[in-house]
Order: sequence, then structure tokens, then C-alpha cells
Amino acid sequence: MKKPAEERATPAKRAAAKKAAEKAATKQAATKKAASAKKAPARKAAAKKTAAKQAPAKKTTSAKKATSAKKATSAKKPTPAKKAAPIKKAPAAKKPLVAPKKATAAVKAAPAKTVVHPGKGESRTALVRRARRINRELAEVYPYAHPELDFDNPFQLLVATVLSAQTTDLRVNQTTPALFAKYPTPEDLAAANPEEVEEILRPCGFFRAKTRSVMGLSKALVEDFGGEVPGRLEDLVKLPGVGRKTAFVVLGNAFGRPGITVDTHFQRLVRRWRWTEETDPDKIEAAVGALFPKSDWTDLSHHVIWHGRRICHARKPACGACSIAALCPAYGEGETDPEKARKLLKYEKGGLPGQRLKPPQAYLDAGGRPAPPLGAG
Repeated sequence: MKKPAEERATPAKRAAAKKAAEKAATKQAATKKAASAKKAPARKAAAKKTAAKQAPAKKTTSAKKATSAKKATSAKKPTPAKKAAPIKKAPAAKKPLVAPKKATAAVKAAPAKTVVHPGKGESRTALVRRARRINRELAEVYPYAHPELDFDNPFQLLVATVLSAQTTDLRVNQTTPALFAKYPTPEDLAAANPEEVEEILRPCGFFRAKTRSVMGLSKALVEDFGGEVPGRLEDLVKLPGVGRKTAFVVLGNAFGRPGITVDTHFQRLVRRWRWTEETDPDKIEAAVGALFPKSDWTDLSHHVIWHGRRICHARKPACGACSIAALCPAYGEGETDPEKARKLLKYEKGGLPGQRLKPPQAYLDAGGRPAPPLGAG
């Protein structure tokens, strides 16, 4: 049998055929590679177009997700609170004194317009404003305030003021009519019989000492001032029994020259109101005078003294009937119940006669009543 052609071929031919086959395969692979390289740019362009179309949607979705994530985070995180200032422990205070039951009763609202709570650290400006406001409030309550000693001339006022020491103006007003009827001038009183003067002045108390004072100042007026009362402070204080308080009463009310009258009522009230802590009358005068214009001094004295006699009493103030209660640091020291406080009012505020037998017309027009003479009723 004949062998196939391949078998009949020589080895050399077989090798040449194999080499040709390999070359053809290599050429075919190169052709495919070149074709795929040509197609690659087109594929990349198409891919870019597709990515560009899909990008906005992806960005929007991612932006929405980011926003919602931020909101959720901010909602979850609480707003950081400000650090509270550390609380300082106050030094241990002494145990306060326990007030009586009456003082701890429910305090009713004070009748003043605006409540002010002056503290111990009150500034100078605040003190001046509060002091002047108190004076304005008192001027509305006592528009008819006046000196509560009866007098017709400077000499009578001078003598009456000296006699008012350690007694009431009412008692002096009930006593002086008989004195001035018998001794109307300094010359008459200077030449009087001391025993007769003592008998007239007996109702005023300390009548012997007061007799020496009024007779001594009458002699000084006759000898040094021609029988006339001087209108200067430095001259008045040289007279027997005449101090700054008496001098300012005379200067302010007989001569119209401003002055502060620091009597017992004035001293008590200005300390209660914390206008000053001084106790010496001269220092009180200086401290209070510095809070007000000089033109206010005389009327200020009347307002304070009137309030001290009628409402702000020494032993039991009528706090519940006080028009300046909300401006007073001492509010609550007295009776705070309005009904009970009204029962403590004196003189015309309590429906009683005033201290003068011959009061000014303005006082009578305001409803005030004159005091009865000595020995009446």
C-alpha cells in the first residue's frame, strides 16, 4: 500500500511546512492586535460619554446623602452649653436674731410707687437720688409743713425754741402765750423776776434752767445787739442756751436763710434711712446737708421732723401707713399691717389737733386743727 503524502515527505519538507504555519499564525495574531488597538479609542470615548451622563445623577445622590448625613449628625449632637460660673461658697454667717412673731407676720405691699431696696453697698449717686426722692415724696404728703412753734417775731421764735428742749412743741405753745403777754420784748424779760418766770415756765419742765437761759439770752440781746435778734449764725450761737439747732430754726423760719434743724426726730430718721451713720448733731448736719441743695434745707427739716412726729415714731413706727416705706431700709421695724398702723398715727394724720394754737392758714385749709390752749379739755 502507498503511504500518505505527509509520511512520504522528507523531514526537511516537514520542517519548512511547520515554519510556514508558525509564520502565518504570528501574522494573524498581529493583524488581530492591530484591529483591537484601532477599536480601543472608540470604546474609551463611548465609555466617557456614558460616565458623563451618569455623573450628575451620582453627584446629586451623593450630595443628598451627605446633606442628610450632616443634618442627622447636627440633630444628634446637642448644642454645647455655656460653662456655668463656679458657685462660690459664701462665708458662714452668724445666726440671725429671731424676730418676734409680730415682726415675722406677712408684710403687705408698701404704698410707695416704686420699690427700692437700698443695700449697704449703695453708691453715693444712688444715695443722693434716694434721699432727694424721699424728700419729694414727703413734700407731697406734707405740703403745708411749717415750724410747729407759735411765734409772731424772731424774738418769740428764739425763746420758744430754747424752751422746746426735752419737751413737746405743743406744751411750749400752750405755755408761751402767758410769757409773751407779760414780757413781750427782750428788755422786759431781761428785767423780769426769775421766780415769776419760773412759775410761768413750770409746765415745760426743767423750768429753772430754762428760766436762766431765756433771761440770759434776753440780757445778751439788749447789751450786745440793741434788743434785736441777730440774723447771723455766728452771732446767734453766742447767746446763752442757743446752739446750732436753735440758730438754724430761727434763721430758716424768721429770716428765710436756709438751715438744717437736727433735732431728735431728724437724727432718728436719717439714720433709719441710712443717709448717715453719724451720731453727733454737727456731723449729721454736714452729712445730710451734702445730699441736698442748700435751698432745700429748711423745708427738708420740716418734712423729716413732721414725718418723725406723725408716722415714724421712735418706739413703734407706723410702717404700714408710711408713704415712703419702699424707700426705707428700716421698713418692718414697726407695725406693717395698714389697719393697725393707722391707729398709731398722731396729730392731724390720726384725726387729732396739731401742735400750734395759731397755725398757718394753709394748714387749716388742708384740714388741720389747732391745738387747745393750756388747761383746756
